[in-house]
Amino acid sequence: MAQPQASEGDRAGKPPLRVGMVGYAFMGAAHSQGWRTAGRVFDLPLSPELAVICGRDGDAVRAAADRHGWAEAETDWRALVQRDDIDLVDICTPGDSHAEIALAALAAGKHVLCEKPLANTVAEAEAMARAAEEGRARGQIAMVGFNYRRVPATALARRMVAEGRIGTLRHVRVVYLQDWLVDPAFPLTWRLRREQAGSGSLGDLGAHIVDLAQYLAGEQLAGVSALTETFVRERPLPSAPSSGLAAVSAAGTGPVTVDDAALFTGRFSSGALASFEATRYATGRKNALRIELNGERGSLAFDLERLNELEFHDGTEPAGHAGFRRILVTEPDHPYLEAWWPPGHGLGYEHTFVHQARDLVHAVADGRSPAPSFADGLQVQRVLAAVEESAGKNSVYTPIAA
Repeated sequence: MAQPQASEGDRAGKPPLRVGMVGYAFMGAAHSQGWRTAGRVFDLPLSPELAVICGRDGDAVRAAADRHGWAEAETDWRALVQRDDIDLVDICTPGDSHAEIALAALAAGKHVLCEKPLANTVAEAEAMARAAEEGRARGQIAMVGFNYRRVPATALARRMVAEGRIGTLRHVRVVYLQDWLVDPAFPLTWRLRREQAGSGSLGDLGAHIVDLAQYLAGEQLAGVSALTETFVRERPLPSAPSSGLAAVSAAGTGPVTVDDAALFTGRFSSGALASFEATRYATGRKNALRIELNGERGSLAFDLERLNELEFHDGTEPAGHAGFRRILVTEPDHPYLEAWWPPGHGLGYEHTFVHQARDLVHAVADGRSPAPSFADGLQVQRVLAAVEESAGKNSVYTPIAA
């Protein structure tokens, strides 16, 4: 193999962090943006390098490499994780391959970033968390990608909760609404197959809001009660079906084997109550995530469709002029914003991945445990499993008397 040329990081006097990424679709593009930009915005202790991007389709992954700025393309993830010129493996594949890739990468001595949800099952997540803990003893870092923690407004909300601005937490309510499955003619993609996705809206959207609620609250859920539903149970096969799809009917359709919507309530370890809704059937909602935390002294609310804003009600103010007020989260002393634009110049969705890369680079350089860790991802996986178990038990409704 030819010796690599001196990197931009080497020339700048910073050691490189050579990233190999598995997966190149939606999340691959988002993660590429993060790695490509983080070192150009923040003063990082290591210089991220987009070394190798990997995918099964050679032509497609080479096109992704060119489009997103990766130096090389690879079609075998097993070869990627064994390369000596890769320091960190970034996993952006469907959930059915997360455990296998992460375990191999950790065994090969790499740092790992894995997209959420951590795995498709609790057993897989447990194995990943154990391997990550063993890797920590060798100096390896393993983080799960819950990017909504990295919105400056949610990070500010966490700071305010920790400072006691809303007092003892009483209630959390959170929804994540999308509508991309409303059309029954939408094809049977991998996200609608349990063997590839693990679950439907529950894992895709519910994992985000469970993690975000626990992160902002600063405590974990202790129990849940749930309902789930699949509204369209058969869908047309894609024009070019991916491998692994089950046999389909003569009409060219296949079964949807995941949930379309999940509703559940929960109780935090402190006794605070919570309600959650995750659906891909909310007509007119594209990516509507909203969370509100109510405490004894005040309340906080965040809406992803207004992601540069945080709502705050100070319950200690006199009633005559109290009310929710808008905090425009663009000041340089707000989380992550010291390196960006002047106040009032907002950020967007893609910046969460830049901040994710920033935080992970610092964790690697400092040799400290990242947040969220694989252990955090495992805990979310256990909540998702409890939701599914509860939904199975709650499938029969109690009749209401006439």
